[in-house]
Amino acid sequence: MNTSTLERINTLEELKLVPEFKSVPEDQLLWLSEKGVIRTFKDGDKVFAKGDEIMGFQIVFRGGVNLKYVQAGSQRDMGTYEPREILGRLPYSRMKAAAGEGFAVGETILFFLHRDLFPELVSHCYEITEVLVHNMTDRVRDFTKLQQQNDKMMSLGKLSAGLAHELNNPSAAIVRSAHELKRLLSNVPENFKAVINIRASNEEVDKLNNLVSGKIDACQMKPLSLKEKTEVEDEITAWLGENNINDAYELVETFADFGIRKGDLEDVKSWTRSEDIPTVLGWVNQVLNTEKLISDIEEAAKRINTLVTSVKGYTHMDQAPEKQVVDVHLGIRNTLTMLNHKLKRNNIKLIESFQTDLPQAKIFVSEMNQVWTNIIDNAIDAMEDRPNSTLEIKTEKDREFIIVRVIDNGPGIPKDIVDKIFDPFFTTKAVGKGTGLGLEVVQQIIAQHNGKVTVKSEPGRTEFEICFPIG
Repeated sequence: MNTSTLERINTLEELKLVPEFKSVPEDQLLWLSEKGVIRTFKDGDKVFAKGDEIMGFQIVFRGGVNLKYVQAGSQRDMGTYEPREILGRLPYSRMKAAAGEGFAVGETILFFLHRDLFPELVSHCYEITEVLVHNMTDRVRDFTKLQQQNDKMMSLGKLSAGLAHELNNPSAAIVRSAHELKRLLSNVPENFKAVINIRASNEEVDKLNNLVSGKIDACQMKPLSLKEKTEVEDEITAWLGENNINDAYELVETFADFGIRKGDLEDVKSWTRSEDIPTVLGWVNQVLNTEKLISDIEEAAKRINTLVTSVKGYTHMDQAPEKQVVDVHLGIRNTLTMLNHKLKRNNIKLIESFQTDLPQAKIFVSEMNQVWTNIIDNAIDAMEDRPNSTLEIKTEKDREFIIVRVIDNGPGIPKDIVDKIFDPFFTTKAVGKGTGLGLEVVQQIIAQHNGKVTVKSEPGRTEFEICFPIG
């Protein structure tokens, strides 16, 4: 900042231009102008860094201060403090360190008052103190609202990534099975020629149909172990080789999966002319394969439908924002579906200890799903990369209340911070992984339901208890 510009700065007159100070007596502004100092910065200079101790408040006289905040590993622009705007630590504020970084926008002049002068400010300048406290309240409200929105977007991003991951497997299975089914059906015209030339009695055809339909009906039985399947495939391969069946490798796995054994093949042989055996077995293989592919497509489609239904139930997007009488278990299970990818990725064992006759409760469904998400997601994060991790969820009715307990065997919450975890912006997660609003939101929502949330924690066991009335 050049000297001539600084010489033209009249601190008292500049303070009079601050909108918040329009009703402040001039003698108080004079005191402020005499106690404060002027700071100057060039365009792009760092005014403060993340983690810097905040030594007082500043008022922008010229230029601006652009605030940037790191969240989810990326830097977010939180806006710019324009001329006549106030930033920094104010009287009665508990702010200690900068949450983000500030950069000068253009040639910047700031007025600064050190926090050591706050007691004197409060004592001698009531109107200024009142203005600053109101400013602090407005700033906290606006920043909290923005952070809550960012927290929701982060949660949505996590759930979207998990949903995409969960949908990938069934959708890929449908594409794969449809492609294989198309290939299989393309052989039908050629194979049909051989099939219509088969000579068999109605009795023989019935026996073959009964064998195939019986195997299809029984294919839901317990699958074979790898050793058992290998032994069965070797047995089938040997029989096919002894009976001069070509392309035996295409038949072996299908026959083994559907429970066709050597005895079944001998039965087919006894019902069929020797020259028709390859064609008959090829037809059996095609029927069983078609059935398997259709079953795979059906199962994958059901999985997608379950996920979509869970998303709809989780968001409750087709319902009005009113309390509704619902099964609490449904919301918990929908939440677990959304977070299933994290459970699988961390090899976490899930135990559901649900009271079977738990009464339905009158709740805000979408809001309560936020409660389940925040608490369960925190438990999963606490057990990340830990062996033998277990997540247990218990539900029970206690008089006119429903109690839900979420228990993990993670490292626990240190005793010196366990009383702070519901405070706004308090988080134990690494930078970019949490905003510190999750558990505060939980507490607000449960309070909205006239309930209570508590936590008990020690190394190897952390239990969150959510209690709320049924009606």
